Amino acid sequence: MVEGIIIVVIVLICVVGIKSYAKKLARGCCGAGGEKEEKRVKVQDRNLTHYPYEMHLHVEGMTCSHCVRRVENALNQLDGVWATVSLPEQSADIHMKQAYTPEQLRQAIREAGYTAWQS
Repeated sequence: MVEGIIIVVIVLICVVGIKSYAKKLARGCCGAGGEKEEKRVKVQDRNLTHYPYEMHLHVEGMTCSHCVRRVENALNQLDGVWATVSLPEQSADIHMKQAYTPEQLRQAIREAGYTAWQS
């Protein structure tokens, strides 16, 4: 009787694990994707000469293109910011029309669910 209960519990754990993994495969590593894909925040002014300030931050926790889009969107939503994020380098190059503190930029990234620091 006890062995039967143990087997049922193990089977249930396996089923839950397989369902979770299948969901991760379908929606991406960070839960993005599907019909509610996040739209890219477009930067209107793409003239780099209009951005006198720049900063380079390392970003931790990105694992896919959805993560990159989230970080870029979080930064590009700030007034006067044009950011490009690199997944292979795990970094963000941020161009600004007015000076933001590193903490302000890190806070925007933190609110998107990632960690950042300045090198």
